[in-house]
Amino acid sequence: MGEAKRRKQLGLMPAVHPFEALMDADGVLTFVRAPEDARLREELASALKLAHPYGAAWNSAYRTQLVMHGRVDKFLDTAEDVETIPVPPHRRLTGELAIGAKPEGRDLRVEGGRVRVREEGHSFDGQKWTSFPSNADPRAALNYLMQHPAARLQGEVVAAYRAEQWREGRVDIEPEPPAELLEALEALTREWHGEDDAGWLALHQDAVQDEAAPAPLARRVTFELRQPAPLQSPLSLAFATLGNVEVTPQAGGSSYTENGDTWISYEDGEATEDGLPPELADIFDLDTVAVTVYADGRIEWAPGEVPDEDAERLRTELKDATGAGDPAEWAEWTTELLLGTFADELSVPEGAALPVPVAVRLDVPVDALTDPDPLAQTFMESEVTFDGAAWRDLYGEEVPEELRAFAAGDA
Repeated sequence: MGEAKRRKQLGLMPAVHPFEALMDADGVLTFVRAPEDARLREELASALKLAHPYGAAWNSAYRTQLVMHGRVDKFLDTAEDVETIPVPPHRRLTGELAIGAKPEGRDLRVEGGRVRVREEGHSFDGQKWTSFPSNADPRAALNYLMQHPAARLQGEVVAAYRAEQWREGRVDIEPEPPAELLEALEALTREWHGEDDAGWLALHQDAVQDEAAPAPLARRVTFELRQPAPLQSPLSLAFATLGNVEVTPQAGGSSYTENGDTWISYEDGEATEDGLPPELADIFDLDTVAVTVYADGRIEWAPGEVPDEDAERLRTELKDATGAGDPAEWAEWTTELLLGTFADELSVPEGAALPVPVAVRLDVPVDALTDPDPLAQTFMESEVTFDGAAWRDLYGEEVPEELRAFAAGDA
């Protein structure tokens, strides 16, 4: 039984855990004060990091606040103009984690409770802390912001995900997002479509402009993940910020179905074919480099496929991501890969172990070689070999021969 549920049944007050956390420009959290329980600290850290921008998103958020408080005395026409404004690298967050309390207002949600941030401060040197006032005149702040042409700039789209939610609550996202974004995107999908049955129906009826429309069986929305705009503006239409990216529902990317077969666009009411929209299908047509990663740590690709200046980084990051060269880590990574790929087709008895591939082929987008983000967020596994000779397609119609002993129903 979860702690929150147990406390509720016993009629206990919420368990309150005060915290103080320091965050650097890259989003790394250091607790000065935090719950002693490791699981609670982990949930608190995850909630704080997702809710508070870092990297380029923190730069944008800070500069926007500075502008909206009237503390910039020149016109900002371009992104380069905005980038001249220095940004403090240190932040301090104080508040409390309450297990057994229901989230309210701007509280952050965690399992069985909520996080309330009481105070946010920033500092250039980590010694002198200041905060933006919370009682600014909204109209004056907006006027300060919108007088700058740079407030109309948008960030570049770096990824797009189609989220399909069924009325009973199941959410499927394509293509599969990085693990650290999955739960957050699922939560945003439920928030976008309505948190309960009443919200589900009301938001659908509002979208189709028909108060008598029946509740749909399922709904879809396409979220674009964008690099942060130089300044955060009401014109950006961003629905949320997740760490260092802005999440925006794509215009024309939403649809619904009443029967599970025919999907109808919210934008024009036209029926659409079931399948990935073009902007998502393009993801699978990226220029990629085929890379083979071996259990013993070797990493190979065709001559000339990877520039010399990118080779060392590619090898280092792929070894870190896959555990190549470390038998235990490699076995753990490949097991997760196989179970994730064939989740509905395998049944592994307790205590049993899947066979370990001797090599895995990956497709690494060419653009990712020079992108500062970790390569683990971009590469796609395509084939495995268990003997170094026969390669098995991870996305073929059949479970690889080496795994058939674990096929569901046969194990």
